[in-house]
Amino acid sequence: MRLFDAHNHLQDARFGGQQDELIADCVAVGLSRMVVNGTCESDWPAVAALAKRHDCVLPSFGLHPWFVHERSPEWLAKLEQQLDDCPAAVGEFGLDRWKPGLGYDGQEEVFTAQLCLAAERDLPASIHCLKTWGRLHELLRGGPLLKRGFLLHSYGGPAEMVEPLAKLGAYFSFPGAFAHERKTRQRDAFRQVPAERLLIETDAPDQALPDDRVAHALGQATNHPANITAVYGAAAELLAQAPNDLAKRMEENFVRLFGG
Repeated sequence: MRLFDAHNHLQDARFGGQQDELIADCVAVGLSRMVVNGTCESDWPAVAALAKRHDCVLPSFGLHPWFVHERSPEWLAKLEQQLDDCPAAVGEFGLDRWKPGLGYDGQEEVFTAQLCLAAERDLPASIHCLKTWGRLHELLRGGPLLKRGFLLHSYGGPAEMVEPLAKLGAYFSFPGAFAHERKTRQRDAFRQVPAERLLIETDAPDQALPDDRVAHALGQATNHPANITAVYGAAAELLAQAPNDLAKRMEENFVRLFGG
């Protein structure tokens, strides 16, 4: 099977400089492409460097809501330059009212700027949203249409919002953490996702699978991206699909959104 990771953060320092070895592990289990998402100005060069070294890495550059308060006055110009040098995808960016102590001021301005950038350049976008689903829907309806569509990574919103968001171009990626028994509501929502709008992600190094599903361990709860195989398995069980059939559909969906 050809496997596709729609969202991870392979540039993360928690991997301790082992990224090349981790990618070799991923290729060995059948991974064809992974979207590696930058989150702040300081990590965009590391994402670009990974993409230059490894053909399987599709780079994505964005300013995450957790780092909006750290942005420089030139952040948007720097993002535009990064996309000039390495055009691929915009993200991870979004809205967040969940993180304790995180201010909301500036989040919508930064979100809208990146949404417009993705639309202007006809690039896919990877969007983060926690506890702000209604407002996200409003901004997406009022903003420019992303012809390529956009990914709602680790979708944790209400099941009833799947259809209206899909009509706006949303894809929804399933992470391994949703295989935990406590994630009943999230799994119920994914059963409502249209087959042509589903994707699979690891979100490595975060969102680890239940211990009994982990195939590649890194210690200290760091999620190895080669666990993509186990995430595919969990999604196939959830949706009562044959693994090969699911893998074929995920490849079609990934290529439609992110390209080959």
